Amino acid sequence: MKSKEEVEELQLIKLKNRKGSELEILNFGATIFSLKINGINVIVGPSQPEDYLTNMYHRRGKFFGATVGRYAGRISENEFELKDKKYLLFGKEGVHLHGGQFGFTYKFWKIIEKEEKEDPFVVLQYSSPDGEEEYPGNLKVQVKYTLSEENEILIEYSAVTDKDTIVNLTNHAYFNLNGEGDIDNHKLQIVAEEYLETNAQRVPTGKFLKTARTEFDFRQPAAIGEVPLDTTFKLDKDTPAIVLKGDKTRISLEVETNQPAVVVYVPEDLPADWEYSTKIGSERAAICLETQKFPDAPHQPHFPSVVLTPGETYKNRTTWKFKTGS
Repeated sequence: MKSKEEVEELQLIKLKNRKGSELEILNFGATIFSLKINGINVIVGPSQPEDYLTNMYHRRGKFFGATVGRYAGRISENEFELKDKKYLLFGKEGVHLHGGQFGFTYKFWKIIEKEEKEDPFVVLQYSSPDGEEEYPGNLKVQVKYTLSEENEILIEYSAVTDKDTIVNLTNHAYFNLNGEGDIDNHKLQIVAEEYLETNAQRVPTGKFLKTARTEFDFRQPAAIGEVPLDTTFKLDKDTPAIVLKGDKTRISLEVETNQPAVVVYVPEDLPADWEYSTKIGSERAAICLETQKFPDAPHQPHFPSVVLTPGETYKNRTTWKFKTGS
């Protein structure tokens, strides 16, 4: 337990560029609270920063705009093995999700640097102790959010450890480029020839399936429609193009990343336990584009490794490029 002097304070960091775009970050969960492009908030989430501290927010587990870790996505069997040692994790129905019961989403991060001039940015840090959520190693994590003068959001994660561990981080922002309603008529393009097959618990089986001639074929821009999406796409290394376009605004988003996959998630509905910062639709109000390594990689040796060892630095870089008027 923390002493009264050590109790963290919720802080909202505002970054604004010369075009008038504004990015707001919470130090709780290193969370993207809002992002206004052309005066439109393209991020869906609770309307008040204090909502993120409630028990209801934790119970609902929607991770609005938050940093997810130590491991984004699912790990089967509530365990993984590393150097012949088995680590038992918190899970429900045999599945560990998004770093456990109290992952990075529910931690206060320390603001260690902030710049408000050209290309404003903020750097936040969290030190995860050895054994937290049963993960091995003292892990020091940083994220740098930059709002460029060209309306690009650069998200840079880095991490170092003093013991072999596993790491897979992502940002769980919910996008609606219209700033209201649903995303069914948003157009989505993902240059991906394959996606991951999953079982009934949405855990990867290890098999890659072709996107061609399936409902998950977004190699050419297509309306999202009612396609059920909680799907991991394998990105082409040379052209990891992800493009999302709003149908009512003239805002488009292009995503570039050094990560091998993107998990695309469209919630069928969102909790009604709080007011939202935008006027959301009753169904399919937003879409998540979670750039990361593959879920359940510890159990799939042919997936890219998620092991981080002492002396190495984990690096995860994603850029959101927003354009207007086209």
